[in-house]
Amino acid sequence: MSQSTAFDLVEGIEILERTPAVLRSLLTGLSPAWVRANEGGETWNAFDVVGHLIDGEETDWIPRTLIILGQGPNPRFEPFDRFRHRARNEGRPLADLLDEFERLRAENMTKLRDMRLTPAHLALKGIHPELGPVTLEQLLATWVSHDLDHLFQISRVMAKRYVAAAGPWTAYIKVLRS
Repeated sequence: MSQSTAFDLVEGIEILERTPAVLRSLLTGLSPAWVRANEGGETWNAFDVVGHLIDGEETDWIPRTLIILGQGPNPRFEPFDRFRHRARNEGRPLADLLDEFERLRAENMTKLRDMRLTPAHLALKGIHPELGPVTLEQLLATWVSHDLDHLFQISRVMAKRYVAAAGPWTAYIKVLRS
């Protein structure tokens, strides 16, 4: 297991700004069998994840950052609708979602850089509806981890299409066993 380190905003931005290109490279031109595959039931596929990431760009990360920085009388975050993307993106092509995510993420990276956050800013707190008090540093570290988690999720779901076909090699392919 890798060693945990303190949050570094510059390093975090390195990941955040790359996520749209990673998704575009991985998903563009794939058949629906790849982008619509899920793990059964109501689990998410790659299309759902991209829609969810768009929702985060619009209603989560930067809006919550602004609530924290505003230090108003009510630093409570609005609850995040983790399923808003389903109705919102019905019938849309994946290419449109990738374009929208790329545009929104670029705008949010500009906003984040323009904030010129200091260690004092990162220590400010807001109130999460389920978790309680959280710092801006925790919010931003979670944004980075959230991106990486969903990239892993997409890879896992796609790989599991071939779990049976891999036969005994499944024992060596960790993503097929997770």
